[in-house]
Amino acid sequence: MAGSGAGGTRTVTINRAPVLTLWAAVVAERLGYHRDEALTLGQAVAGMNAAAKARAIGKFHPPQKLAAAAPKARKVGETVEVPLCNRMVPAVHTPEGLRALNKGNPASPESVKRYLEGKFGEALQDAREAMTALAKSLDRDELEAAAFSLYEAFRPAIPSGTRGWGAKGVLDLTQIRALAAKGRDRS
Repeated sequence: MAGSGAGGTRTVTINRAPVLTLWAAVVAERLGYHRDEALTLGQAVAGMNAAAKARAIGKFHPPQKLAAAAPKARKVGETVEVPLCNRMVPAVHTPEGLRALNKGNPASPESVKRYLEGKFGEALQDAREAMTALAKSLDRDELEAAAFSLYEAFRPAIPSGTRGWGAKGVLDLTQIRALAAKGRDRS
């Protein structure tokens, strides 16, 4: 699953959904959300991307409609839309903090943690560190504008001829670290 060497993990064989989940969560943290909030927002971004792809390839199942919300709601139970990675993520304020909505219910950060641990295995910490370095290499406004484009630059390449939903490719953490170094060099 993971290739390593000096400096930690270099590559991870993984599908794109957990990579986008982790990246969007790291971006959300950099933008000021608490880790549990960020995890649910990251999962929602990946889910929204999967739904868009499903529509594009004819596997679409319409989601339930969510009511639009005021963008600055802060009371428990009020909903908001959070801009993240070129998506507007529906979320709700809970007693525990902001949570993305998953089929109309607050998402569980614990289930997102288990999902990422299961998909990344021992490479999770190295992947998080590489993505965090990249997120920190840009100021927040730059990151907010470029987050999805950055993901497209480093997401796992799916080998030509590979078919099927959730096909695995190689995530190169060295490439993410190099993008972080470029971002720091511009500052």
